Amino acid sequence: EHMFFEGDRIVAFREMILADDEQSRRKALDKILPLQRGDFEGIFRALNGRPGTIRTLDPPLHEFLPHDETGQKQVAEQIGVPVEKVRNKVESLGESNPMLGHRGCRLGITYPEITEVQVRAIMEAAVNVKKEGIEVRPEIMIPLVGNVKELALQKELAIRVAREVLDANDMTKDDIPYLIGTMIEIPRAAVTADRIAEEAEFFSFGTNDLTQMGCGFSRDDAGKFLGEYVKLGIYENDPFQVLDRDGIGKLVDMACRLGRQTRPDLHLGICGEHGGEPDSVKFCHRVGLDYVSCSPYRVPVARLAAAQAAIETPRNKKH
Repeated sequence: EHMFFEGDRIVAFREMILADDEQSRRKALDKILPLQRGDFEGIFRALNGRPGTIRTLDPPLHEFLPHDETGQKQVAEQIGVPVEKVRNKVESLGESNPMLGHRGCRLGITYPEITEVQVRAIMEAAVNVKKEGIEVRPEIMIPLVGNVKELALQKELAIRVAREVLDANDMTKDDIPYLIGTMIEIPRAAVTADRIAEEAEFFSFGTNDLTQMGCGFSRDDAGKFLGEYVKLGIYENDPFQVLDRDGIGKLVDMACRLGRQTRPDLHLGICGEHGGEPDSVKFCHRVGLDYVSCSPYRVPVARLAAAQAAIETPRNKKH
């Protein structure tokens, strides 16, 4: 989503949000397509044959519109609509609990054209870079899945678009071996991971949201009491900093086992700040995860922790 906030693309994306019908939304998204395609081409060239995981749009749409009057006037002028329309749209997109609201795959299901343009940009970029003689291995990740039917709908759409792009360029999946997977960040996804693995070719555990939903803590508000909780020994550590093994860790472990019961070759990873925390990385190794993803500045620590985990707990001696 950070790609959408730059230059011309944020204007086009806001135009899409303010559109009154699907045709108008698609017209706005068409302006974003070449910009995203160029971004992905750069990513695939830099990866040089390594797999690259790209998450489809996750935040709620209200985050892309300004909430102050000055900003709303500016958007109205840029797009050429009355400021009242911008103001009304901001109000209509407002939610009591946006992190549990209209975001992630829910956006892709209600506005499939959003997922469609992202997948098209990914696949067209992959084809272009492949034609340069560079191997490309895109991994398309659908966020906030809690029900296998959500993933099935988004996967069906992604496969259709990918096939259209490949067919138009006389290529097949053998040329661009893409995967479609999901984030496991809703507790229901963890406890139904066997079903979700029927559709997902990989799991990435979004432990920031999984902790928030599993513990019932608002990440933005928990700082008011978590320090006292740690001091009193209720939690050994801040669960947003160090993975809560006794609670959220059990969800991760269960999802790993259930997922691989269905799909033994299921690729498993973790993304979020826990992916750069040494104790959390070691736990992830023990339960069978294949990789961790974290902020760039945490990568050296994550690599060291992963190496230590591999030495301390060989994979044939899990737990």
